[in-house]
Formats: sequence, structure tokens, C-alpha cells
Amino acid sequence: MRDAIGVWRIRDCAPGEGLAIDAARGSGDGWIPACAPGDTYRALIAAGRLADPFEGRNEAAAAWVRDREWWWHARIDIAEALPGETIELLFEGLDTFADVYLDGVLLGRADNMFRGWRFDLANIAAGKHDLALCFHPTRPMVEGAPLPAWTSFTDRINASRRTLMRKAQFGWGWDWGPDLPTVGIWQPVRVVRRRAAEIHSLGFATLSIADESAEVRIDIRMSEPAMATIELLDPDGRTVATTTVHGSGSVTMTVPAPRLWWTFDLGAHPLYTLTAKVDGAPEQARRVGIRTIAIDQSPDPDEPGTTFFRFVLNGVPIFAKGTNWVPASSYVGAISEGTYRDLLARAVDGNMNMVRVWGGGIYEPDVFYDECDRLGLLVWQDFMFACAPYPDDTAFLDNVKAEIAEQVARLRHHACLALWCGNNENQAIQFFEDHATGTTTPLAGLAIYDALIPAVLADLDPVTPYWPSSPWGGPSPNSMRGGDVHNWTVWHGVPPVPDTEAVGHTDRSPEGIAFTRFAEDKARFVSEFGIQGAPDIGTLRRWMAPEDLTLGSQGFLDRIKDVADKMTAMMTPFTGTPETLEEYVDFSMLTQAEGLAFGIEHYRRRKPHCSGALIWQHNDCWPCVSWSLIDFDGVAKASFYAVTRAFAPVLASFRRTGNEVELWITNDRLEPVRDIATIALARLSGGNDWNEAIAFEVPANASRRVWRGTLAAASDRILTVRSESGTFHPNRLLPGPVKDLALDSDPGLTATFTPIDGALHVVIEAERYALGVALRSDDPALRFTDNHFDLASGERHRVGVTNKTGGGVNLGSIAIACWNGKAKR
Repeated sequence: MRDAIGVWRIRDCAPGEGLAIDAARGSGDGWIPACAPGDTYRALIAAGRLADPFEGRNEAAAAWVRDREWWWHARIDIAEALPGETIELLFEGLDTFADVYLDGVLLGRADNMFRGWRFDLANIAAGKHDLALCFHPTRPMVEGAPLPAWTSFTDRINASRRTLMRKAQFGWGWDWGPDLPTVGIWQPVRVVRRRAAEIHSLGFATLSIADESAEVRIDIRMSEPAMATIELLDPDGRTVATTTVHGSGSVTMTVPAPRLWWTFDLGAHPLYTLTAKVDGAPEQARRVGIRTIAIDQSPDPDEPGTTFFRFVLNGVPIFAKGTNWVPASSYVGAISEGTYRDLLARAVDGNMNMVRVWGGGIYEPDVFYDECDRLGLLVWQDFMFACAPYPDDTAFLDNVKAEIAEQVARLRHHACLALWCGNNENQAIQFFEDHATGTTTPLAGLAIYDALIPAVLADLDPVTPYWPSSPWGGPSPNSMRGGDVHNWTVWHGVPPVPDTEAVGHTDRSPEGIAFTRFAEDKARFVSEFGIQGAPDIGTLRRWMAPEDLTLGSQGFLDRIKDVADKMTAMMTPFTGTPETLEEYVDFSMLTQAEGLAFGIEHYRRRKPHCSGALIWQHNDCWPCVSWSLIDFDGVAKASFYAVTRAFAPVLASFRRTGNEVELWITNDRLEPVRDIATIALARLSGGNDWNEAIAFEVPANASRRVWRGTLAAASDRILTVRSESGTFHPNRLLPGPVKDLALDSDPGLTATFTPIDGALHVVIEAERYALGVALRSDDPALRFTDNHFDLASGERHRVGVTNKTGGGVNLGSIAIACWNGKAKR
């Protein structure tokens, strides 16, 4: 039984003076309304005390928030305890250093954002009480403690001392996120009452799958020994297995005729219901899926000296296609469930089957993993350690151990959970540090990833694969011979990491960071790669001051946290140099889209030697220029649609070496694919020089070259390929940079609009080649079934437009243009 907590208020004061004003009893002036769970910044904005840090140039003006002491207060009503009843106050997440008071008396303290905190209310009298929390500024709480450091890459760490506290690391600023460390009650809080043993966690794992049955493991942890009845119901609600267990422990059950959980692209993803019941306590229920997951690291016989790194789902090796997920807002306590559902559904719309929860953010709430289960979307789950050395003193490790155990217990039953990963980039950066300094130094905090986490997993989740870091594997971190790789060559200009030697000189010239360098990548699995692109111009206009909507303005530069001007170096050789903000948006979007498609096509052609491509990054935490596919307002960039086509189950892609051209078909389906591909050399002014029909058959789960030819350089021709039966999306090979193409300035683009049941159907046609046809609106709620596509001479394409809110679509709000012209209605 859970009692709701009352109405919350917050106020601030100078550190240390809180009790002097009796804030623990809610007295004094200056209180403003707040929500729990919620966010202090959002409460201040709503009360008019703070200009939204996301708007204009307001980020720096919010710095004072982190240096204040913040009090949260509510009047709560506690009912009289029944005989034998236990009453506890449960906080699922406090951010971060908090003292908890009831009627001015200290109940206890919290010091980890990623843990829940319980406080006994057994001796508290029935009636109304003052509940108050004092959140301390973070830096003074860790001042003076030894700070593990690298000689480089430490300025921001030293400023925040972020590694000494268990708090979302990205909140101190990243190369895509603002410096806005949060504070407050960021997860639910409630009073919990029980008269029996409490089920703390309920785990589920599939051990094996046979022809007509599956063996599953259920692990239950309880507050005290008691008899629990466990039942498994199939997706139709029929009981398929039952058992009993006394106290905490594990038990196996056999499930007849199992209905397997697959990723959305490979099959159905049905969910069973697992229940556990102890007399006198509420029933616990979990939605679970029957599936096995493993990682194949066997030797790759076709590339000697290398090993595979591929996820094996239900015995089938898969190619992981997806993105890296960052928190959906800097205000992590105020992200709506609707935001999670929208962003994850769009991952599936984008033909993705995996999302990586990055280690510098947060362990996401239950709705995130529930949606991934429901959608058939695998999760690579980092533990929350990123780009830093961490302490290894006993107190810190004890705190981390409790955090890891709680999060593993919470998430281990999810069908979507594919991998636990120790951290993001820590071992790789230590490798660079050792080569830069000529030393061999153990990574500070290594015990967390090599001993602590494996021990917790051995106890709570011995079935789900564990990986010490990302990148990791092979002779050295980020080696292309084994494990996973972060591609730092494209965009950052870092040369591919060799196996043992120093990494070499960084080249940030246009040639050094060019997206064509993806072709050098021979990795087994690429868990990060990306290119920046601006958000939609409408998003910038909604958040920026009008006077800052120009290139070079400080307000615009403040939204590019990767301070080196790599975007211009990336764009200029390909699109030309933008002269206006609108051009910057268009040029960067096209460069990002073309570059990511180029990389994905390369990685997928290498199947099975490469078995995964996870883009950095899926989403944004604020309105900015970043590597995301979907901007903060939910508007998909051109790259999202290019990636959607490149991640389709069957892909046709060209590979060019000089004048030699190959056509490859990559088939991720579990059955062979047969079709006729029509290759044409199209004139940009209209018509074809020639075309050739190629009949092909590609085995299940394979990639094959099906055609080879030659193509002379020509700025007025483009090589295209189309499927006779619609097996794959049309694709093309550009003869050179977009800026050099002889495109007609009027491609004869026309569009017709047909409203149907609140949606809009748009048919677009071109007389001559139209590059990058784009539909856009200032309404960020509009969703397009396709966008940012090419049309050849005489080709037409249908696009559906809906409103995510369920409202209608205003035809007049949609404009259509392409790289080389505008549409006539």
C-alpha cells in the first residue's frame, strides 16, 4: 500500500543557514511551488525567478542555482499503523546530497542520485507532519577529497569534481550539452506500508530454448523469508507455469510452446506476465519476454587475427542498427512519459533495433525499458561512468555497489536488455593518456568494472552479457581487431587506433575529418560514430533571440558546445560554405545525412565482419547544434530519414573505388531475398544514358556484391538503382560533392495535397533531378512518413503527414523545397 505525498514547495538560502530560518518546518518567506518528481530549474522558471536557461543566452545566468542550498517541503498525512505494519518513507531518487527531516528531526542522509532511499516511520505518530529535505551544493560536499586525474582532458572534471559524486555526469556540460547540474527530488516519493515480507526484486531470464519448450530462471529477493507463489501467464493471459519458493533465491521453470521475443525487424515481440505473491503483501508483476541473448566473439576466418563481435538473438546472429541515447532533457526529473514513447517509437520508425543508454547520463525510468520491451528494441545499457578516472576508496565503492545492485535488480527482467557495459571510454582514454605521458598507469576506478560490477551481476543477473567498457576488445581499447569501436576519425580527425602504438597526430583539416574516411573503418562493431547537424530552423527560432539568428552571433555559437569549427571544415568541400543561418541549417543537415548514410552503407556491406552500427546520437537534451538525428523540439533532421533508408532490412548500396563501381545488396532478413535491380545512369537534366536490369538472390542474413561496372567522372550524371518489386529503397551514387553537381535550378517540382481523416497525403513529382526534397513546417508536432529524399526525372513520391498530438494538419503550414528549387502547388 502506498500513500501519496502532499503538495511540495521549495526555497533557497545561503549554504548552512537553512535551519536558522526553520526551513525544516516549512516556515519563512520565499517559498515557491514545485513538483515531485520534478526539477528546481523548472520550478524557478514557472515562478518567474529564473529566465529559462534554454532560451536566448540565459545558460550562464543560471549558474547561481548550483551554489545555493535548496529546501523542499511538504505537509504529509500519515495514517495510524495497524498491528504488525511497517511504514517507510521511500525516495526513488534524490539529486544529490540531501538531508531528510521529519518535523525538524533528521531522519537520514542521501548521497547518490542513482539509488533509492528508505527511512523508517514506525515510531511516528499518526497525523500531519512536516517533511523537508535540504539539498546541499555539490562541490563543497566533495571539496578536499583526492581527485583522480589525467594530465589532459580534465579541465571540466577539475572544475566540477564530478567524478567524486554519484550524479549525472552530463549535467556539468558536455560537447553537446549545457552546464546545468540539477538538484531536487527527481524520482517518485511515497509512504510505503506493509504487513508481510516485501518482494524487493523479481528477475527473469531465458536459459535455453528447445523445439517445443523453454527453460527460464526466476530470481526473487525478499525482505525476510516467506513463501511466495510464482506464476507465468502467456500473452493471452493463460497460466503456463507455476511454482513456489521460500525466501530469496532462484528457481527454474519449463515453458511449453514458447512464443519468442524478437526485435521488431525480425519477428513478433510478445510479452508474458510474471507474478509473485506473498500472503499479506501486494502482488508483484513484471512483463517479460522469452528470448536468449549472447555475444559471439569467435575468430573471423575470413579476416585472420580478428574476432567477431555480434549479438546472437534466439540463436541468430544479428546486425545491430541504432543510436546512442542521451537524457531527453537537461531537466531529468521533468521528462514526460510521452517524450519517451515518442522518441523510442521513432527509433523503430527509423528501422533501428538497438539503442545504447550512454554512461554519462542516467539510468532511465521504467517507462523507457517498458517501451523497448513493447516495441522490440534491444538496449545496450551502460553503467553511469563516463570519460573519467573514478575513486576507488571504500566509501565510494560501497556507494557504487549499492547503486549497481539496485539498478540491476530493477532492470534485469526486461526482454530488451542485451548488454551491461561498465563505462563509456574510460579505458580507451587511459590508453591515450599512457601513450601521451610514456607511462603505464592503472585506470583509477578499474576495480569497479573488473571486480565490483561482475560480482553483482554474478549474483543478480548471471545470464545477460557483460562488457567492461565501450570501446573495448582486441589488443587495445578501440582496436578494430575485436570488440567494439568508437569512430573518432570522421569529425574528430583522430587516426584509427592501432593495436599497441601511440595513436598519432590529430588531423582536423577537411580531408582529415571527411566522412569518406568511414571507408577506412574495419571495426567489428561500431558503437559510436557521427557527424553534427543543425536543428530545424524553426527550433532555433523558437529558442534563440531574434538578434542572434545570424552566423557568428554569440547566441548561436553558445549552442555549439564542440567548440572547434569542424562543421565548416566538414561542409565546405561538400556543400560549399554557408553565408546565412538558414544555409548553415540546410548545408549541415545535408552533410550529416550524406555522411551517416555513407558510413552505414560501408558498415553493412562488411557484414558479418562488422555486426553493428550505433550512431552518436539519437536525441538532444536542449536546443543546440549536435550529432542528434532528432532535435530537442522533436523535429527529425534530414539525417533521420537518410538513416531510416540506410537501416532498412534490405539495402542496395554502391561502393566506388576510382572509376570502378560495385552494387551490393545487404539482407538482414531471415530468409533469402530475390529481386531485379535496375541500375541507370541518369542525366540530371532528365532521362537516362543507359539502364541495366540485374536479377539477384542474396541469402538470409548476408551481404553480397551483385554487379560491377565503371563510371567516368561527370557532374551532370548520377548513378541510380531501383527495385522492381519494392524490396529496397531507391538509392544513388553522387559523382562528386553536391556543390559541383550540374543541377537545374528549376527541377519542375510539383506537389498535390489531399486531406484524409485528419492526416495529409502529399504527392510530389519532378521533371528533372531534384536533390533533397524536403517538407517542413514550423509546427514541431508534425510527423512525416518520409522526407529529405531525391526524385529523378518523371519520378513521383507519396508522403503522409500526421500530428503527434492527434490534431489536424494545417496544409498552409507546410512548405516544400529541394536543394535546387521549390515546389509548385
